[in-house]
Amino acid sequence: QVRLVESGGGLVQAGGSLRLSCVASGLTFSGHPMAWFRQIPGKERAFVAYITSSGSDTYYADSVKGRATISRDNDKNTVYLQMNSLKPTDTAIYYCALRTALSGAYYSPTVFGSWGQGTQVTVSS
Repeated sequence: QVRLVESGGGLVQAGGSLRLSCVASGLTFSGHPMAWFRQIPGKERAFVAYITSSGSDTYYADSVKGRATISRDNDKNTVYLQMNSLKPTDTAIYYCALRTALSGAYYSPTVFGSWGQGTQVTVSS
């Protein structure tokens, strides 16, 4: 079955950087767009970034635009999220997601059929 495993989270000071990774298995990774979402306890999961299956196009939430870069290595079945200039408001659990729906908005959680277990990012002030 499909499995997504995130890593790279941790505690970082404001202004610092982190690179999150998500390794996929059990599928043809290169055939699926991927995304990162984040969630704070008590709030809905929020879109962060999206990348098409080839990696040719990317989209970002306004809250991270200019500070985040999503990329992928289809040979390694891995998607990355590089986050720079981190702020305390970036503190959340970050999830990678694999798109399974053929239609629907790229920022909607409903178009993603597989999710990782999440990795905690904590940014201290």
